[in-house]
This record gives sequence, structure tokens and C-alpha cells, in this order.
Amino acid sequence: MSNTKNYRPNVAAVIVSSNYPDEKRVFVAERSDISGMWQFPQGGIDIGETPEEALFRELEEEIGTAEIEVIGEYPEWVSYDFPKHVAKKMYPFCGQTQRYFLVRIKDETLINLETEHPEFKDHKYIEVESVLEMVAKFKKPVYEQVIEHFKKEGLL
Repeated sequence: MSNTKNYRPNVAAVIVSSNYPDEKRVFVAERSDISGMWQFPQGGIDIGETPEEALFRELEEEIGTAEIEVIGEYPEWVSYDFPKHVAKKMYPFCGQTQRYFLVRIKDETLINLETEHPEFKDHKYIEVESVLEMVAKFKKPVYEQVIEHFKKEGLL
């Protein structure tokens, strides 16, 4: 019997405002299905799609724009396991393996959460130190790792 875990390939975006680098606040969005749960935009990578292609597609689908500039990329894939109640909904995946990008939005007025299949109901820019207080517990170690990397690189 194999103990290999099946992770869903995924991209995630740490978005900074068009005022970057003068302002290094980051974009978070409140999930439409779980009140009070905030996160970075993220989504699955389709078969045949590169992580960067998925990034632009997912941002268009989730926040209504792909008008971004890629500033940095986390150098490796990072993974997390779903809690049991989430894993049941996401079968056959036990979690996600993600590629993180740091991106600057070109024009904040373009954000539109009223997309074809809305995933978020609200958004805001906050200090990066506040992000960890707002995310799901099971995602927190990945967020810490990625934020710390971008800070060490002098990007956040």
C-alpha cells in the first residue's frame, strides 16, 4: 500500500497595491462561503497550464483582473494538508501544493469581486504582519514561510 499523498497543484498571489514599493500593504479577501475567513487569492493549475498562466487566469476569475506585474516568486513548491472536513470535499486531494507569486496590482480600481463564480465578498489592503491573524490555522505555516521569504528578499 502506498503512503504517497495526493496534492492539488495550486498558485497563490501575495498582492501589493499600485503604490508599491512606497506602501507594502498586502491584499486579503474574505471568503464568500466562510464569514470572517480571509486569505490571499489562490486556485488550481489546470492540466497543460504553467503556474504563471494559472496565476493570471485565477486572478481574473477571483478578483476580476489580471492587470498585475510579477515582482517575485517563492523559489519552491510549498504544501499543506487539508483538515478532515475540507479533505472530504476536495477528494481525491489531501491538500495543496502551491507556487506563490508576489505581484503588484496595476490599478486598484479594477478589482471586482462580483465575478461569474464569486469566491470573495470583501477585500482590503493590510499590514503584512496582520495577515497571520486572519488566515485559516491550517494555512498559517505556509503563509509564515512565504511572507518571511519575501521579507528576507527585501520585497515586503
